[in-house]
Amino acid sequence: MGLVHNLKYEGFDVTLAPDGEAGLRLACDTRPDLILLDVMMPKMNGFEVLAELRRVGLDMQVLMLTARGTEEDKVRGLGLGADDYITKPFSLRELIARVNSSLRRVRQQREAADAKPLAFGDVVIDPRGRKVSKGGLDRPLSSREFDLLLFLARNPERAFSREELLRSVWGWNYEGTDRTVDNFMRVLRASLEDDPSHPVHFRTVFGIGYSFNP
Repeated sequence: MGLVHNLKYEGFDVTLAPDGEAGLRLACDTRPDLILLDVMMPKMNGFEVLAELRRVGLDMQVLMLTARGTEEDKVRGLGLGADDYITKPFSLRELIARVNSSLRRVRQQREAADAKPLAFGDVVIDPRGRKVSKGGLDRPLSSREFDLLLFLARNPERAFSREELLRSVWGWNYEGTDRTVDNFMRVLRASLEDDPSHPVHFRTVFGIGYSFNP
């Protein structure tokens, strides 16, 4: 709790999770810019949480905190997708410096991503304006339809289960079903495929779910 107090004093908006399982749910629901992830946690350890975050396509910055400073642990954490690794005990000044460095990268990446249109076929996605056009004509989408489209476009050629898409786009606690994803994919196909009955971009991966082919 002392660390939380110090981070809040420095001006950060902080949410604390009591264990790894709760932390994973919070991360999926709230999409923080950065996660300070302790390795030694009940229910799910930090390595397990990190692996699941990256598996479902969440790419927020992750700074791992651990008392285990072995090279093997560091290599494992970085290999799973950690952005930084700090060993206890550490000074508050060092931690704040690393958090600020990570958040600068977040801002730079977000500005670059928001400014750069994404395109496939004759479809253009404007992330900043949250607009989509096909063949030069606007194709209105709901906010959630756009969120799903943008998530898929930023994670091409990956097969996602319906559950993974629900977690990543709707959030962990959303009470929708597999049919929710199916219905939204049907809308994207109808709006953006040349022939919705034979989709080229929004593909069904039998036995798994869906993938996006740009």
